[in-house]
Amino acid sequence: MTRKAYSAEGAVAVGPYSHAVQAGDLVFLSGQTPIDSNTGKLVEGDITAQTEQCFINLFNVLDAAGLTSDDVIKVKVFLTDMRNFHEMNGVYEKQFSTPYPARTTIGVKELPLEAQVEIELIARRS
Repeated sequence: MTRKAYSAEGAVAVGPYSHAVQAGDLVFLSGQTPIDSNTGKLVEGDITAQTEQCFINLFNVLDAAGLTSDDVIKVKVFLTDMRNFHEMNGVYEKQFSTPYPARTTIGVKELPLEAQVEIELIARRS
């Protein structure tokens, strides 16, 4: 099977991977860290600013694939400090409407470029 990949101008890849790959009616988005595509650097600020930037990057990828946040069915959030859960969740809640996608939040030791958060998505074409 050939992979159908999507790339978004408003997202940065820091390694050899696609921003998103389609398999059947599912689109798997690679994890996005809070890198500002204008500067190529991690956004400065707290977990709220970093989470907001992750979603900007992810929604740029969704747009490149012809999808929206309403097409998202699963989210994985990786946090380097679970004490940031409440603040991350406050940003997360504003990104989707009910019923919310399924979600897993995982505490990790560290993330690329010393990011505090990384988020990946799975979306489905209707």
